[in-house]
Amino acid sequence: MGNHRFDLNSLKAAEEEKEFYRAEELVFSGRLSGDGALLRFCQPYRAVYGMGERFNRVNQKGLTVETEVFEKFCNQGEVSYCPGPFFFTDLGAGVYVDTLTVVRFSFGDHTEIRIRRGSDGKLPQVYLFLGTPGEILGSFSEVTGKPRAVPKWSLGPWMSANRWHTQEETQEQLCLAKKLGFPHTVLVLEAWSDEATFYRFNEHGEWEDPEGLVRELKQEGLRLILWQIPVLKRMDQGESHPVLDEDWAYAQEHGLCIRKKDGTPYHIPEGHWFAGSLLPDFSNPDTVKWWFGKREYLLSMGVDGFKTDGGEFILTDDAVSCDGLSGLELRNAFASRYVQAYAEFIGKDRVLFSRAGYTGQQKMPIQWAGDQMSTWEELGHVLTAGLSIGLSGVPLWGFDIGGFAGSLPEEELYERAVQMAVFVPVMQWHSEPVGGQFAELFPGSKGINDRSPWNLAEFYGDAGLLDRLRFWFRLRMNLLPYLYHQCLLSCESGLPMMRHLVIEYPGDEKVRDDCFMLGDFLVAPVLEKGQRIREVYLPEGEWECLWPVEAQKEDGSLQAGLTRLSGGSTYRIRCVPERIPVFLREGGCIALNLGEGCALGSDVGNSVDRYRQLCFYPSGSEGKYRFRDDLGNEILIRWKDGQAAAERIAGAVDFRILDRIH
Repeated sequence: MGNHRFDLNSLKAAEEEKEFYRAEELVFSGRLSGDGALLRFCQPYRAVYGMGERFNRVNQKGLTVETEVFEKFCNQGEVSYCPGPFFFTDLGAGVYVDTLTVVRFSFGDHTEIRIRRGSDGKLPQVYLFLGTPGEILGSFSEVTGKPRAVPKWSLGPWMSANRWHTQEETQEQLCLAKKLGFPHTVLVLEAWSDEATFYRFNEHGEWEDPEGLVRELKQEGLRLILWQIPVLKRMDQGESHPVLDEDWAYAQEHGLCIRKKDGTPYHIPEGHWFAGSLLPDFSNPDTVKWWFGKREYLLSMGVDGFKTDGGEFILTDDAVSCDGLSGLELRNAFASRYVQAYAEFIGKDRVLFSRAGYTGQQKMPIQWAGDQMSTWEELGHVLTAGLSIGLSGVPLWGFDIGGFAGSLPEEELYERAVQMAVFVPVMQWHSEPVGGQFAELFPGSKGINDRSPWNLAEFYGDAGLLDRLRFWFRLRMNLLPYLYHQCLLSCESGLPMMRHLVIEYPGDEKVRDDCFMLGDFLVAPVLEKGQRIREVYLPEGEWECLWPVEAQKEDGSLQAGLTRLSGGSTYRIRCVPERIPVFLREGGCIALNLGEGCALGSDVGNSVDRYRQLCFYPSGSEGKYRFRDDLGNEILIRWKDGQAAAERIAGAVDFRILDRIH
């Protein structure tokens, strides 16, 4: 175990290769090469984890990976909105290259890392971490920053769609959610502003009373998140906007934008999103003051955060920022600085929902997986992305349930995506509108393209879908105390909330890339159309089924109504349409906010500042669980041989310890 830091500027041209570290099966060395350095990481590993948010594979061995922030609409493949120059292997070693320049990693039998000098001509520092995956991730967070906790309301269900252009349309959706019994704690508005400046509410009277809308939302237990994009937009030919024209003139006159090396303004290249637009230079304090001065009124109004979209806009090396960085670093630094500037603007009690980012993104929560098609293949992609970004030190992440673009998802796909999302750090549905920006490439369904439960039920003519989905949305609210506590633990440890099993069971070679842990839960999402049998490997120990399952054991025997399974084995679990396999490990405990009958899926409304019934369910014959919340409560629960005792450390909330859940 241990951490080591190496300064690559110590490499000398006369040296053929410098050995930084040597152990029994690990040699880490480097040498100068061209305009940078070449590092060699020699270890007989089987798996490589990390490298930021990766949609193609969790294990990156055998691939060449570049750490460049890059925007691709759907089916991201080998590119990433949020990469990072950090990895670790299954043999207990990890590497972090502390640079903003694009780094090239070749994960063959051994690893080669090609690093470019920065704009100042210098090479970066490199860190070598040794230990278990959990220890490596914890050490990585010590270097790059501990994750920042989020308010509890941000962990409830989110509702969003890009077509809500008016207060009337928005209130219609709020009424439907309430009428149909679907709890939500966050509303995201994308089409709230004018389509020129993106900071002016109610330009044409579409929103009769924005401040009143915010008050109404909070009375109903919801918080408002508004969409943002970091550009000074170039209008279409023949169009203009007087306020935007003034902003362009002011920004250029006062040097507030990213420029090129010849001093002229940098424009987003043609063929890319927002082509021709200017980019605010967030390294310039004057830019930050000017930019957020135009948005301060939104916080005063009661807005609780921003969806910080985009940021993947530096595409040439000749871009230059106020503090002297060039496109070498700005390809990655621009997105990171953009999000960081917003994080500092909103403070700790609000949240961001960001697509692009780089190292340190865990300090500016929350991350979302960007744009995916409504296909089964893409559901697998987002699970891979969620696991890989967690293995890269980012604990708070979510995806668009059932995909964002194209025709509405199949009914089964949508249900399976909802079932998985309940156990992901952020549960959110969102969609591109019919006739949206990518409609010609990926036509949407006729009519309304919202991925809301009620729109899907109406589209497929299946009223029963609402009953099935309602259970999952209410279950999410039941789990909110547990989710918030897991968030606190993640921020202290540097480990993700949604964990690949290699973090918890590093010595077990049988763990798979299609399951994940959420605290003491093991979740096995269903990722294939029509799948009724799913293989699930359970690590050593005893596992309690969250709901009874029918399972075939390795000896071929089939049993129904099982409530417990022994670990160290692979089971063939029957996947009924209404459930996915979820297990609670022995010695674990879950905190729940439950309604009438203390049943899972019981209605507790939208509120996050009180409990209907705070309940604890301990699993196994022995264990202890220390619960904390945002309301000043701290409770220690111990149990052994069927007897549980609780010690109230702080707070006065009433609670129950359950001997079973149903």
